Amino acid sequence: MTDTPAPHDDEPQGSPDAPREPTRCGFVALIGAPNAGKSTLINALVGAKVSIVSRKVQTTRALVRGIALQGAAQIIVVDTPGIFAPKRRLDRAMVTSAWGGAGDADAVALLVDARKGVDEEVEAILAKLGELKRPKLLILNKIDMIDRTRLLGLAQDINARHPFKETYMISALKGDGVDKVRESLGAMMAPGPWLYPEDQISDAPLRILAAEITREKLFERLHDELPYESTVETDQWKVMKDGSARVEQTIFVARESQRKIVLGKGGQTIRAIGEMSRKDIAEAAEVKVHLFLFVKVRENWADDPERYREMGLEFPRGG
Repeated sequence: MTDTPAPHDDEPQGSPDAPREPTRCGFVALIGAPNAGKSTLINALVGAKVSIVSRKVQTTRALVRGIALQGAAQIIVVDTPGIFAPKRRLDRAMVTSAWGGAGDADAVALLVDARKGVDEEVEAILAKLGELKRPKLLILNKIDMIDRTRLLGLAQDINARHPFKETYMISALKGDGVDKVRESLGAMMAPGPWLYPEDQISDAPLRILAAEITREKLFERLHDELPYESTVETDQWKVMKDGSARVEQTIFVARESQRKIVLGKGGQTIRAIGEMSRKDIAEAAEVKVHLFLFVKVRENWADDPERYREMGLEFPRGG
């Protein structure tokens, strides 16, 4: 007797002769205050790294789209920059991008750090949510870090301020409750063809994802020493004869003193950042990677429209 292989979880199930479940597809905007855990959640939903994670606030700058599968549904999750009170030009561009992503989506999921509860940033988001005529989910994250009684009270409080279609309680870092969120989002997607191939997990080109990975490692290593305005660009992605990739990237900082911090004594810091980044880029690209990092000073890069276009942001006029 020959065993029949079980169908993959990410494929519409049934025998070859049975009608396949109609495909569904749509966009979900994941919004919230900085450091609510949006990037961690999108990576958990997709099952792979598609958005950088850092304890430094406001590291997600542009709209990052991760592609998750749930049965016959393809869920395109848009990881938006954290919504906060903007003070600088880059801040304004990020917040505009976040609300724009929410307005264009088929559904909106508000992620709230349960430990912080309803602070000024969450209050500001809730006040504006009514303008979005989309189905909305409330997701309370980091539930393993607070008392259950307080958690239930928080859920009631937020739903009293704005009616959500459903409320979920999760730990994105541990994966607890993430499957339930994915199932709910899959059910909300409208009938229609998938927009991406089954094995694609993000719409970000490898060059951009590679730059984001290096930026993540930069912040991991130098969290308290480097302003978040620092940026990374992939200058070259060259496929070699043996199939490996030669990747050249430049880390741009605002001052010479920051360049010295990134380099470290005898180049130790930049080597450590490069090694961590190379491993993650190779995993994402599924090829061997030779990574070369350079550090340059570029003052006032946050006032350069070209830099915004490279990040997929609209350049705000005015100071």
